[in-house]
Amino acid sequence: MELFQYWNAVRGERDLPRRDEIDPAHIRALLPDLFILQRRASGDICFRLAGTRLCALFGRELREQHFSALWSGSEGDGITRTADQVMRQCTPMLLYGRGATEAGDELDLELLLAPLASSDGTNDRVLGALSALARPAWLHMTPLTHMVATGLSVPDIARNLPIERPYGNAASVAGSGGRNNRKLFHLRILDGGKGG
Repeated sequence: MELFQYWNAVRGERDLPRRDEIDPAHIRALLPDLFILQRRASGDICFRLAGTRLCALFGRELREQHFSALWSGSEGDGITRTADQVMRQCTPMLLYGRGATEAGDELDLELLLAPLASSDGTNDRVLGALSALARPAWLHMTPLTHMVATGLSVPDIARNLPIERPYGNAASVAGSGGRNNRKLFHLRILDGGKGG
């Protein structure tokens, strides 16, 4: 929430702020969990920067690594498309995921992906944060091997709130069809309800 509100304040009335407008001194406490993704000329989306706590969570340096490499093999392409759409459509997203260790321990996570422009104004970056939703005893001692997406939401930018509404399981949302639905990037969103 703190990063989203900071990003929204720096953005002002524009679609997205520039990288050189982000002042680390204003978000000092968040730095260990922050990352910046950049779309390369090849179309690959890679970590340009990754905070120390984020690298410790995966037990390796993430700088220059593909963003898709953190996700289960079957989800990497969809997650890359989501990050690309955040950049192209200048729309932040909140992803929910579950990380797993080699031993099978699991950890619920959330990731904010907020569009960010290069100094020249090109919208080719994402400012992000990854937060663990629990603090198990093994955290930062046993690295996560991968994540699986469990849901997503669209922030309410006008009200400066990080979540407009959760959309449930990302995998089932992406593969569902139906009459009452709409597209959100590459995902199909189904409006829920208890209709008989």
